Amino acid sequence: MFDKILIANRGEIAVRIIRACRELGIKSASVYSSADKTSLHARLSDEAYFIGEPVVSESYLNKNKIIELAKKIKVDAIHPGYGFFSENADFIKAVEDEGIVFIGPSSNSVKLMGSKTAARELMKKNGVPIVPGTTKPVLSIEEGIKSAEKIGYPVLLKASEGGGGKGMRKIFSSAEFQNAFEATQRESLKAFGSSNIYIEKFIEHPKHIEVQIIADKHGNYAHLFERECSVQRRHQKIIEEASSSFVDDNTREKITEAAINAAKACGYFNAGTIEMLMDKEKNFYFLEMNTRLQVEHPVTELVSGVDLVKEQISIAAGNKLSFKQKDLKIHGHAIECRIYAEDPENNFLPSTGTLKEFSLPGGPGVRVDSGFDSGSEISIYYDPMIAKLVCWSKDRQSAVDRMQRALSEFQISGVTTNIPFLKNILAHDKFLDGSFDINFVESEIESLLTDRNHNDDEEIKNAAAALAAIMKANRGNNNGHSKFAVNGNKWTEQSYE
Repeated sequence: MFDKILIANRGEIAVRIIRACRELGIKSASVYSSADKTSLHARLSDEAYFIGEPVVSESYLNKNKIIELAKKIKVDAIHPGYGFFSENADFIKAVEDEGIVFIGPSSNSVKLMGSKTAARELMKKNGVPIVPGTTKPVLSIEEGIKSAEKIGYPVLLKASEGGGGKGMRKIFSSAEFQNAFEATQRESLKAFGSSNIYIEKFIEHPKHIEVQIIADKHGNYAHLFERECSVQRRHQKIIEEASSSFVDDNTREKITEAAINAAKACGYFNAGTIEMLMDKEKNFYFLEMNTRLQVEHPVTELVSGVDLVKEQISIAAGNKLSFKQKDLKIHGHAIECRIYAEDPENNFLPSTGTLKEFSLPGGPGVRVDSGFDSGSEISIYYDPMIAKLVCWSKDRQSAVDRMQRALSEFQISGVTTNIPFLKNILAHDKFLDGSFDINFVESEIESLLTDRNHNDDEEIKNAAAALAAIMKANRGNNNGHSKFAVNGNKWTEQSYE
């Protein structure tokens, strides 16, 4: 096993990896920017090193600085977490060339799956269903219109090197094609450094289902079942579940087999995710492969009993998978909510500031992954996700009930959060009966922004009254502000000045 690992990331995922290292008896080294000098991940790691200014190109995305630091402090391996360099084939190759172990797949696998068009072509050759469309970049408007008419409108224009919803446009007719084509090219070039785009058939009302796969360097492959990731806003996931209430046993067998075939097609090892679109008839199509650990990996850990981060480290060290496929079963149901510092009532604008109060929920089946604590700063420089709240229970409904309870226990002041919005999603009929698809949030946005936070619930009313009394008693003792704020309910920080 390794002696020391450098964690080339920040926030909650860096904290998650530090904790795994500590349990394995491995020293952890973290990096931090000047904006993160008092951050939780820098304080928890065994060693912490200043890497640069807050702008990511000067710090967390500075390849030379990170590799030089890794050599200087003599680490055995680098764990990239997710985001930043986790899917950068050039960075991975540079790490490999220095004789340092990259905790993830090979640079070759990442390169193969990094281009969406190349990945689609590879999947097609290996019998993995793909969404009807082009498997090579579309080079001209004329060529694109011909392909779109052959595929049939509506279609999606998508960046070949893209992800996260960037470089994507829906087109309903040839009259819209030219403007959309040129705009998508510009956006793709700006976001990903390539103007290559391709065309896919637009699948009406699909679900976003993904399969967690894992493989070692000895040719052993396994899947850890599927996740339901259809609750999205602007193509960004908000709530994830394991497993999907929509996927039956027969469909699960088919989709997981396809996911394993996809991983084998690129000679993959370590943890990865095959993302699929599934229509209402449960036909599924390859969307992309995320060649890294996912934000939503905790829900899979809770239903499978596998610690994915420890398994990643073990595989990178040359060990075989610690389990076989036949050993795995789905236990209960898990849901993850992403807690963001943002204002849903103001077009979801990020909310920056200091976390004056940050009290976490607890109890059976409740897990919180966060890189912040009281006094932490939510800055303008990075993603505004504060925490991931994950709840497990014996079945889906009881997991939803537990999540609602846990969200209500969160106490956060200093920034606005999306907790009321999350509670509204969990209470919505379409979420509860599982009939939602990836268009759910956009189509129901008005009702999801309406105050539905149990106005008739006597317990909440009594708690609110008690809280008001406490705040009144403490008036003048908190620098002009209440110490208490529960964004999960109607209460927010109140100023007395």
